[in-house]
Amino acid sequence: MYFDDFVLNETIDIKPVIIDKGEMMDFAKRYDNIPLHTDEEYAKNTYFGRIIAPGVMSFMAVWANYLEIDLAGEELIAGKSTKIEWFKPVFAEDVLTAKAVITALTERNEKNGIVELTFYVKNQNDELVLTDVTEMIVKKRRK
Repeated sequence: MYFDDFVLNETIDIKPVIIDKGEMMDFAKRYDNIPLHTDEEYAKNTYFGRIIAPGVMSFMAVWANYLEIDLAGEELIAGKSTKIEWFKPVFAEDVLTAKAVITALTERNEKNGIVELTFYVKNQNDELVLTDVTEMIVKKRRK
């Protein structure tokens, strides 16, 4: 989809994802190897009472489902930035649902523009667990 085709405030539903404990542990051991994510005995004595998913992993699980939509498709030039904020812990077997909203459209030059997507991710209890603001550079239609 070209920059010109994006519509401000349009909402894109992303299919739900279940946080698999094995995948969560594998990710944590490889990329975020701290006891809160990998040591069940340690985690029992924390504020959370059990291990929690690494925040980046929680977002990436949703991101993988977003990529299946391939919103910009071949008109995507590159990602520009992303900013994740975490509000609630994510646990193994949580079901995350997400919506991506087109929250800004910024013309860059005659060839491309920046599309800002804000992701709102909730758990199975309808609690907001994280948000992410991602910017991508997208081609414009040639005139």
